[in-house]
Amino acid sequence: MRVDAHQHFWRYNEDEYAWIRPGMEALKRDFLPEHLEPELHRAGIDKAISVQARQTLAETQWLLELAAQFSFIAGVVGWVPLTDPSVEEKLVELASNSRLRGVRHVVQDEPDDHFILREDFNRGVGLLHRFGLVYDILIYERHLPQAIRFVDRHPEQIFVLDHIAKPRIRDGILEPWATHIQELARRPNVYCKVSGMVTEADWCNWTEDGLRRYFDIVLEAFGARRLMFGSDWPVCLLASTYERWARCVETWINELSLDEREAILGATASRVYRLE
Repeated sequence: MRVDAHQHFWRYNEDEYAWIRPGMEALKRDFLPEHLEPELHRAGIDKAISVQARQTLAETQWLLELAAQFSFIAGVVGWVPLTDPSVEEKLVELASNSRLRGVRHVVQDEPDDHFILREDFNRGVGLLHRFGLVYDILIYERHLPQAIRFVDRHPEQIFVLDHIAKPRIRDGILEPWATHIQELARRPNVYCKVSGMVTEADWCNWTEDGLRRYFDIVLEAFGARRLMFGSDWPVCLLASTYERWARCVETWINELSLDEREAILGATASRVYRLE
């Protein structure tokens, strides 16, 4: 089973999606399951994991409703208020829906670069293992040292690093991102999504070869069996069609073994998120 481990849905509203800035007009419309499904078929993808794009419980509930309606949505990575003292009650309610497979917070946009180390946040994250939920780490590369300390506080929790931690691809910079990635990957409870790379590159002039050295670093660090393909659709449309990005990843992994290719293209996501 081929799985897109990272995509989004939304009904566009300027106030609710303020992160869609000038120059990102391609994203200023609705993106719904009926828009994604043909893209999946063209790229030979069977299932998708829908990830939160707004930090509201209403959006999490909406994504779970979509997953109940569309069989190709294999699971949801939603948002819950992890810093809220009553978060456990909310997790009890939400986790009763088997389609909720993980939780994410938009740490990259927090004004405090050490937000991920806050005590109230870590208390909330510390509850996720009890409910069988993965935590998706969304950060920029500058947050990697803090993310390493964060992960070490939760050795029983499964983590998935989104978008290879958003290195400075546009500027062609590898360090200190590469060193930090190698250190983070020493933690066996951390996995990594090969996603979000084209939008960290030059949207108009990126090449497969230019991105490949970043892919090679995460492949060496995590190994194929801890990597998973993600499209980051529709955000990827700023720089690439869905199919072009999927073919790009397929080209990179072409020389790997069959088991390794299957891991990246779906088996790892299926195992980590416990997809049916």
